[in-house]
Amino acid sequence: MSEYVFGNPEVVEEEVDILIIGGGMAACGCAFEMMRWKDAAAKEGTDLKIKLVDKAAMDRSGAVAQGLSAINTYMGENDPADYVRYVRGDLMGLTREDLVYDVGRHVDDSVHNFEKWGLPVWKAPGDEGKTLPEGGKPVRSGRWQIMINGESYKWIVAEAAKKSLGTENIQERVFIVRLLNDKNDPTRIAGAAGFSVREDKVYIYKFKATLLVCGGCVNIFRPRSVGEGTGRAWFPVWNSGSTYSMAAEAGAELTLMENRFVPARFKDGYGPVGAWFLLFKAKAMNAFGEDYQEKNYEDLAVYGYDKYAEGFKMGTCLRNHLMMKEMREGRGPIFMDTPTAMANLAKNMTPKEIKHLEAEAWEDFLDMTISQCGVWACENIEPDKQMSELMPTEPYLLGSHAGCAGLWVSGPDDLPGMPDHYHWGYNRMTTVKGLFTAGDGAGASGHKFSSGSHAEGRIAAKAMVKYVLDNKDYKPELDRDVNDIVEEIYAPVRTYMEHKDYTTAIDINPNYITPKMFQFRLQKVMDEYVAGVSTMYQTNKAMLEVAERKLEMLREDSFKMRAKDLHELLRAWENYHRLIAAFAHMKHIQFREESRYPGYYYRADYLRVDDDNWKCFVNSTYDRHTGEWQCKKVQYTQLIKPADDEPAGISNLGPTV
Repeated sequence: MSEYVFGNPEVVEEEVDILIIGGGMAACGCAFEMMRWKDAAAKEGTDLKIKLVDKAAMDRSGAVAQGLSAINTYMGENDPADYVRYVRGDLMGLTREDLVYDVGRHVDDSVHNFEKWGLPVWKAPGDEGKTLPEGGKPVRSGRWQIMINGESYKWIVAEAAKKSLGTENIQERVFIVRLLNDKNDPTRIAGAAGFSVREDKVYIYKFKATLLVCGGCVNIFRPRSVGEGTGRAWFPVWNSGSTYSMAAEAGAELTLMENRFVPARFKDGYGPVGAWFLLFKAKAMNAFGEDYQEKNYEDLAVYGYDKYAEGFKMGTCLRNHLMMKEMREGRGPIFMDTPTAMANLAKNMTPKEIKHLEAEAWEDFLDMTISQCGVWACENIEPDKQMSELMPTEPYLLGSHAGCAGLWVSGPDDLPGMPDHYHWGYNRMTTVKGLFTAGDGAGASGHKFSSGSHAEGRIAAKAMVKYVLDNKDYKPELDRDVNDIVEEIYAPVRTYMEHKDYTTAIDINPNYITPKMFQFRLQKVMDEYVAGVSTMYQTNKAMLEVAERKLEMLREDSFKMRAKDLHELLRAWENYHRLIAAFAHMKHIQFREESRYPGYYYRADYLRVDDDNWKCFVNSTYDRHTGEWQCKKVQYTQLIKPADDEPAGISNLGPTV
């Protein structure tokens, strides 16, 4: 019997009609919705073959893996047009309103399904026995948020997706790392390639259409958690920018990649603050017990930010800005006054109700950020007796939370006032034919959160089936030879095998770089030059030029990453994807000469919001053969006219949906 040698992978080739890449909320929404349209197509005589590929396991894949304590997007009694206004205001006046409205008008059906599948939704007193469709009133922690017992949220949603799609059509533990264009039409997607993270196998898929939903991007910036805390982050560390990088290398247009999210969270544990602010009515204060938002409000006018914060109505980044001013000027740390909030709530409660309140305070973390309970426990913090420190985190790239980085996608075709550059094809299709995205992948349309990402996956599912039926005669041909694809994917393995014996310590070798060391270098460059925590989120033209030079050197280094096993091969490709996402982020900040998102990042040489020149989208394309980026301005069109109480900076009237 011959001895097995790592590095000679078995090649598995498969052809399907539709491939779903990813296993998070958007992928689960697509898998659930896809089958009803597949069944409709079958009745018309077309039997579609659909497959889902996830680098992890769907039950605990994606940003909702640990669970959640709230669903942050649920319309209920609200108008989707008001939801657009909310998103527009939070994102400093720039959003694809067609995409946001499309999510708003569909999202509740996903939430109703979650409840039907078994997700416990908190109900107001007297409505405990009613479901949401029956008129049960949810406990809201804010206008758009409802409270849940969500430690098994993702498990519940994944189970429904697997039952719908069929486990025989789901391939877990396969990491897709490269999209493949069509041999005869480079503007069309034709395939994808990746490898098993458990076996020595390479998988190559051909298809007519694909949904690319691999989440956002974490760990391109040096995290605040170092030493024994290394690996702790707010967003899931397995989100490595694959959505953005693979799409960019396939020729898809990116949008608003300059935007990032810097969540203010409980320090060290990254625990959520939403329920504390909204449900428990807690206030944040500086080290002197002052309300820093009220104290610093006038500062917004200095840089023109006040037009997006009329009457203390301000978005997430502006609240960050007011916090950072306190920290820069030496009035930190910032604290969440949990004792006062709990004392105020307990004034009219029985001892039993107070005990329940205390349990809810802990459960808010146990549902989604267990590490924060660990911090409380190990630091002897009882939230009803002692305040906890808040801190802005390192930046993250995403398109589903309070950020809007992502791909430029075609919107719905049934809304009035839609400009041609908002709609050119099938809903949620990128500028590459057959390549669709949703959730963190769909740019310029944040605040979808978990439920909106699921709904957007469903929207894309319907559009993909239509696309495939309209192109049923298309036969995908890959633009690259299979052997060439395999060699590219396993290049880090080949590099290791060739040079591993050059030194006695395998991690120290002049012929290769380990994925871990590569990631440290990337994080250092981004942190110090592209507005990370070490510069208090500030950068400028000169710093970005240094970053560009260093990132280009890292691009050269990326081809020398090694992989001594499948785990390192996974890490090598994740870090390559991070590099491309980091490049996009840097190039967009370099191109946009203003500080559109204060509190997320500052162009110190352009410390203003410049609506005259920059109230527009910044889009980019990437040439993977030359490494060159092209950025351009794209016109913003307002579709939802402002409400009477909307900030004055959002004032250009447009048609009303």
